[in-house]
Amino acid sequence: MTQTTSDRIRRWDGPAVLSFGFRPMFLLAGLWAAGAMVIWIAMLSGLVSLPTRFDPVTWHSHEFLFGYLGAVIAGFLLTAVPNWTGRLPVVGWHLAGLTSLWIVGRLAIMFSTYLPVWAVTGADLMFSATLWLVILREIIAGKNWRNLPVLALVGVLILANLIFHLEAANGEYAAKGFGLRLGLSVILVLVALIGGKIIPSFTRNWLVKQGATGLPTPPMQLFDKVTLLATVATLLGWTIAPESAVSGAALIAIAVLHGIRLSRWRGVSTTDEPLVWVLHAAYAFVPLGALLNAVAILAPQMLPQGTAIHVWTAGAIGLMTLAVMSRATLGHSGHALHADRGTTLVYLALVGSVTLRVAADFVPMWRTAVLDGSGLLWIVCFAGFTAIYGPMLLRKRKGASA
Repeated sequence: MTQTTSDRIRRWDGPAVLSFGFRPMFLLAGLWAAGAMVIWIAMLSGLVSLPTRFDPVTWHSHEFLFGYLGAVIAGFLLTAVPNWTGRLPVVGWHLAGLTSLWIVGRLAIMFSTYLPVWAVTGADLMFSATLWLVILREIIAGKNWRNLPVLALVGVLILANLIFHLEAANGEYAAKGFGLRLGLSVILVLVALIGGKIIPSFTRNWLVKQGATGLPTPPMQLFDKVTLLATVATLLGWTIAPESAVSGAALIAIAVLHGIRLSRWRGVSTTDEPLVWVLHAAYAFVPLGALLNAVAILAPQMLPQGTAIHVWTAGAIGLMTLAVMSRATLGHSGHALHADRGTTLVYLALVGSVTLRVAADFVPMWRTAVLDGSGLLWIVCFAGFTAIYGPMLLRKRKGASA
């Protein structure tokens, strides 16, 4: 008899955390986002010196872009692909094995001084490569060809991680290298692609329940496709020539396009539900980051590029992943799709963290204190997420039989 996804999950009688891909991966993502920031602040303060080959900034950059985000992407794909393909989810000890590969990657980088470069690189890439092969198998078996672009982007992200490792091994400053820019560009395209599908859809569903008549423009219209193509071209140019005036001008153009795109989704009508407005707020950091990166290129005396990039990384990517993780956890664990006060405070803490990170460069006499405040709010955000959603991730779905 054919098993459904629910049947497969119910048949698993081991730990609930291994009953669906989002559970271990989102839990690890929350723990690592908070924990890695604690380590980063301790490193900057001289309290901790990791036995890693990476310099502190390179370690910090890598562990967010490829460590934390790797876990979030895995949790999202392992949960979404069964819905896309109609295939059974990866559960149980197979899921435990995949999760273990992620942990091995983090440990290999943290203690990389004691290991050969090839072993560290291989240990880190093994997780993402295995995930890629699993998703490829599911898409082929389910003949779900329309989601191949997402898989292709994940493949480019793996390549970016490899380049990052090679740059670091060659003594280059990988935190500002080609690999990081390529990886960041891929994630931004994923945010624009997936966000452009789920934000108007989730917003429409919520507004219909409220009896609203003004609804968002349906996803993936011609304007959306033009915006995505322009974004891919612009970010590719920025990846190759990050200081070019042409890249700066193109970033201004896509900032306008994404601002218009966001305005079509009626986010101003969702202020009563944080679980919805947070998606709009996260997407708003995409055009804002593009605009500030253009300023950093065209008028570098006004804004450092590192600050502008944080608007994309901590703002667009950090807030979007937090929004997706909280929504998916609530929905798949049997809870109502509503953000309580604690979740709202978690969202606001991350917005505050990004705001302080940008403000730090405009108050040089208080820069260190403001940066510390930004880091503290980041820790509060993800520690709060873990405290609120950890129990949901560790327990059986609400209403499921024991």
